[in-house]
Amino acid sequence: MKLFVDSGNIKDIETLCALGIIDGVTTNPSLLAKEPGDYKENLKKICDIVKGPVSGEVISTEFDGMLREGHDIATLDPHMVVKLPLTRNGIRACKALSSEGIRVNVTLVFSAAQALLAAKAGATFVSPFVGRLDDVGATGMDLIRDIVQVYDNYEFATEVLVASCRGPMARAARAIRSASPVTASIASAARRRAPRPAAPASCPAWSAPAWTRPR
Repeated sequence: MKLFVDSGNIKDIETLCALGIIDGVTTNPSLLAKEPGDYKENLKKICDIVKGPVSGEVISTEFDGMLREGHDIATLDPHMVVKLPLTRNGIRACKALSSEGIRVNVTLVFSAAQALLAAKAGATFVSPFVGRLDDVGATGMDLIRDIVQVYDNYEFATEVLVASCRGPMARAARAIRSASPVTASIASAARRRAPRPAAPASCPAWSAPAWTRPR
């Protein structure tokens, strides 16, 4: 189990990291926009505090823009991870950046098929939004179980960062089901079990949900 703080607030991050239980931080442009100062300098400060993976998200929806912003984010600090949305351009950018040795966190994941695409593209992390699924009547932790099973079957190294996770009971459920990292406000993730033998290849057809597509 790993715990990631989902915040751009340096004071909050310092307070939580002082407990000695935080493994990383996830941010997004909205969180960083709430904080005073230059967001790049703030990301550097966060890296200095947590000494672990820190996700910084691109804002471009185009492939070339994602690459350009991804390179900028990656050069801020060795701890930086480039966060990309799970769109067609996001998958392309994930493959390109990961091929250069740049770590990528693919966010806005809502299905095991999408998580499989991200892993195939070389993602270091995937961030399934379990809380959003719970909001529309699905069971978000069932998705985590399915993703972990797929990753175990094919021996992917990608870690499952359980995002949009609301409340301590949801985090406990994630730990019981052995996901990867978790993001909270604290965000959190749990390491998977040892990989199982690979299963026969099959890949469901993929179409990004409407809410993950650029508007």
